[in-house]
Amino acid sequence: MTKATVATCSLAGCFGCHMSLLDIDEKLLDLLQLVEFDRSPINDIKHISRPVDVGLVEGGVCNAENVHVLQEFRRMCKVLVAVGECANTGGVPSMRNGVSLKRCLEQSFIRGLGIEGAQIPDDPELPLLLNRVRPLHHIVKVDYFLPGCPPSADAFWRFLTELLAGRDPALPRELIRFD
Repeated sequence: MTKATVATCSLAGCFGCHMSLLDIDEKLLDLLQLVEFDRSPINDIKHISRPVDVGLVEGGVCNAENVHVLQEFRRMCKVLVAVGECANTGGVPSMRNGVSLKRCLEQSFIRGLGIEGAQIPDDPELPLLLNRVRPLHHIVKVDYFLPGCPPSADAFWRFLTELLAGRDPALPRELIRFD
């Protein structure tokens, strides 16, 4: 039996969705009977190395590097899943969308620090921030949305096993949570 290939990616978020995936605990061994991971925290591969069947992306899109990584990741995935509320709606990182980027940076780096002579970082090594944090589907085609903040380990397990079995994943309400 050929295993499905899965890769994961984290953009602007807290990595909580990846932690929930890892929280399926001993079921990881069962999952490894069904899939082979490419880029993921399970095998610590940092860059997607080949086309995969399923891509799981957590986090919103807040800078030019996120856009590039997401577009490249999408090209390598047959099916792309937006995982968690940051990927689905922009989540907590999008709270800055209520103010201009300039005002946000001034508050964060100048007024907020209270240090005389403080300035907004302007290093060419830093990724260019977007004016607004965006959910994934504003940048690329998303095939499925896995809700939650973060999705529970049980939600991950149910979603992945349904998807891998060729069924549209439908989660019962009790598996959707926002902690």
